Amino acid sequence: MFDATDAQILRALQCAPRASFRRIGEVAGVSEQTAARRYHALHRDGVLRVVGLVDPAVHGQARWVARIRCRPDRVRPLADTLARRPDIAYAALVSGGSEIVCLVRSPADAAGDDILLRRLPRSAAVLDVRIDLLLHAFGTPGTDDWTGYGGHLTPAQTRRLTGDDPPPAPAGRLPAGRLLPPTAEDAPLLDALAEDGRTTHTRLAELTGWTKPRVARRLDALERSGTLYWDLDLLPESLGFHFSATLWLRVAPSRLADVGRALAGHPEIPFAGATSGDHNIMASVTCRDTEDFYRYLTTRVAAVPGIDGYEVSIRVRRLKQAASLISRGRLVHPALA
Repeated sequence: MFDATDAQILRALQCAPRASFRRIGEVAGVSEQTAARRYHALHRDGVLRVVGLVDPAVHGQARWVARIRCRPDRVRPLADTLARRPDIAYAALVSGGSEIVCLVRSPADAAGDDILLRRLPRSAAVLDVRIDLLLHAFGTPGTDDWTGYGGHLTPAQTRRLTGDDPPPAPAGRLPAGRLLPPTAEDAPLLDALAEDGRTTHTRLAELTGWTKPRVARRLDALERSGTLYWDLDLLPESLGFHFSATLWLRVAPSRLADVGRALAGHPEIPFAGATSGDHNIMASVTCRDTEDFYRYLTTRVAAVPGIDGYEVSIRVRRLKQAASLISRGRLVHPALA
């Protein structure tokens, strides 16, 4: 059963994905052994995955939000195929199973020639495609991630995890020009972290043939430059949250930043970003059930000034998150699905 201790362990991992179990246990008020046991149980059950990922901007890529309206009787095979593509960072079925929403990594100046855009309209399943550029991701990692499950930490607990340094920013939240391009020697390191972001320095040294100090120095350089960022994939359904949706909001440009920051700070929001198109903010919402979502929409969202219009896409099946596929109700590495 998921309890308050598990919730604090998840919050600690959101703040410091590679923190030691000793430090996580101190923050959660349990022993190092208990913290490790609880983490491994959640990981084994497919509830969470910590992953280290390379910012797509390193390779000159931007992120595009694709909404693909399909024939309901043909949508599942296409959705499963898209979710397995390495250039797809997120995928879900929405709108009663007739629409696919996904994040596509592709060069910002090549949208018209992108292979996804060229091939999809030829599929018999596809009725319509709309693709907008993700301009900006709102929020501060470790504090503005999805926290609806509870486990909130005090400022003192957060400082104990992170020290005086703020948590590293995820993709799209750092100023341009700071990225450090990975080298061919980095490949084993980055592959291991994409599979398990908590892989130990000892194991990383074995995989790369480097010394542990060299592993530590390279990790620090890649992380501080923003090239390497951390993501904590969670499966909300396993935590008792069975309702998910995407809000498409219309906001005046002068209020865009304020609305985006406000939404990103809501515990119900795993992600909020500014996009091109008529609806210029997209926000993922995770709630316990329909009534919980209605309460959130009519209280928290309604209280944010500057929203001129909205649309809701109800998620009916989660397919992919960051670096994890959802297979048989579990988060798994794509190679193991």
